[in-house]
Amino acid sequence: MKIPAILTVTVVVAGCGGDSSQTRPIPGDRGPAITVEVLNANGRAGDARIGTRLLRRAGVDVVYFGNAGENGLDSTRIIVRRGAEQVGERVRAALGQGRVEVQLDSAKLLDVSVLLGLDFHP
Repeated sequence: MKIPAILTVTVVVAGCGGDSSQTRPIPGDRGPAITVEVLNANGRAGDARIGTRLLRRAGVDVVYFGNAGENGLDSTRIIVRRGAEQVGERVRAALGQGRVEVQLDSAKLLDVSVLLGLDFHP
């Protein structure tokens, strides 16, 4: 039995529709790419991975995530390593929290270090 071509096209088009309830920004739409490291400084397992997902969904280029050398940090710190304070503010807006500080460090090959503190609750 042959299936009419019009039916096949209808099924394919219907299958491609879908609900796009999760919109993601296009990287580069809000200025140059920002390279970030996300470090868990609160001791709770999995927070660096969660923070990384949040930032990547917002178009931030997370180049590394893991544990910080320190644990028990009270508040989330967003440390600008290269660029102006506005770079840190963009990361803060994507993360939804944190205090922006500028500690320029040309030895770091990234723009921002994020240290997730105990106040991190996505």
